[in-house]
Amino acid sequence: MIGRLTGLLISKQPPEIMIDVQGVGYEVQMPMTCLYELPDIGEPVTVITHFVVREDAQLLYGFNTFAERGLFRQLIKAQGVGPKLALTIMSGMTAQQFVNAVSHDDVSSLIKLPGVGRKTAERLVVEMRDRLQNWASATPATDAAPVDYGDLQPTMAASSPRDDATGALMALGYKPAQADKAIAAAMKTNSEASSEELIRAALKNM
Repeated sequence: MIGRLTGLLISKQPPEIMIDVQGVGYEVQMPMTCLYELPDIGEPVTVITHFVVREDAQLLYGFNTFAERGLFRQLIKAQGVGPKLALTIMSGMTAQQFVNAVSHDDVSSLIKLPGVGRKTAERLVVEMRDRLQNWASATPATDAAPVDYGDLQPTMAASSPRDDATGALMALGYKPAQADKAIAAAMKTNSEASSEELIRAALKNM
């Protein structure tokens, strides 16, 4: 079980990042709400992880706090919710916003997320209410001691911020046309925005 990674953040291609841990690059998928809070490329980073083993893949999901990981683990226990949908839910709203939606029976906020229909939203409210009674925010993962990475040079994808942002929304479950339209609208406000800024604006307006 891989429960935490500390290393050098060497790439961001939302919703996936890569962390170099003593020469080994770990690909980690993160909710956008967590990815926004990461340091810049080339900086040390610590993420709390959840390891999923399938017949065809081994996947790592990353979070900034134990509470966020705890919410993810509760979500994937819910009927009809797998890791991909849980990632989408936690990308569209913060952990605290989700908890608030459940506690206030706010189905309308949940059905705005891709892949969450009314029946799924209503089931989530019922199933998660008891599980989240004792949910509380945790402090961010503690930074590890500085690590000397020598001449290791972090890299970013060569694609444009618009392409990266559109691809990220599609990976989260949005249809290509819907993702492209949302990113295009975000670019009208700030044509020089980074991919993360475009994704944040697009998710906020959806």
